[in-house]
Amino acid sequence: MDPTVEEFLGHLAVERGASPLTIEAYRRDLSQYAASLGKRGVMELSRASREDISAFVRGLRDSRLAPATVERKVSAVKSYHKFLVREGITDALPTADLPLPKVPERLPDVISVAEADRLLSQPFPEGPVGCRDRCILEVLYGCGVRVSELVGLDVSDLDLDSGVVRVFGKGSKERLVPVAGAAEQAIREYLLHGRSFLRAKKATVRQDPSALFLNQRGQRMTRQSIFLLVRRYGGRVGLELHPHTLRHSFATHMLQGGADLRALQEMLGHADISTTQVYTHVDRTHIREEYLSTHPRARLR
Repeated sequence: MDPTVEEFLGHLAVERGASPLTIEAYRRDLSQYAASLGKRGVMELSRASREDISAFVRGLRDSRLAPATVERKVSAVKSYHKFLVREGITDALPTADLPLPKVPERLPDVISVAEADRLLSQPFPEGPVGCRDRCILEVLYGCGVRVSELVGLDVSDLDLDSGVVRVFGKGSKERLVPVAGAAEQAIREYLLHGRSFLRAKKATVRQDPSALFLNQRGQRMTRQSIFLLVRRYGGRVGLELHPHTLRHSFATHMLQGGADLRALQEMLGHADISTTQVYTHVDRTHIREEYLSTHPRARLR
């Protein structure tokens, strides 16, 4: 690997707080880019020309990768070359004005308010596990947090008296998310009747005393366990669910209720409001459905 790539990946980790998964994805993308340049006789990535990069992009498109995957790989190359210029390694920026592949807009999957109520009103198992599971679903839907943020929560992140929970999002950015109503009540019940009973008295594995959500061995729950949990409870009420569906539904239902887009951006932890604006399309779809179902002359007979 070109040593400048390692410098770039270190920059992502230290200065931009990128996650290990993000860094590994960039490493794979830039390795593929380096292989493409090598076939063209370019051994140093900093010497790549505009035509070299265009050939790499054409190769990605010809490989029938998903548009979003092509966009990510091209974005990695552009970020790398900008880093080279910023660090004074080269003066050339061959990716200047290089267009990213267009990705067809895909609206996020959401469930209706009635379906969310059906999910959260279903009978949960008696005991600490059922108490925990209800709490997890209430927090995912009631706070709109990502799965990675949920499993990373510590008990010390809760400030229920002030009605907020501290969340660490992408790039380890900290934000305060409101928690109230059903989600707050579920957390209080879980702390009283769930969490303390999930910490085994004679543990055979190392427990995590700081983690909020624990498995039956007292360890911090994983992303995979949350995926399975959400899918299982969704299936019980006839819903095909992914944890991110609950985050999307949180955002959509907030907008339908009149939430301000900027406030929603803060709650979701989006760096760019354009990411949040996708939910306005979902909201407009909802408005159109309401119009078609209620206006006496909206449909031709």
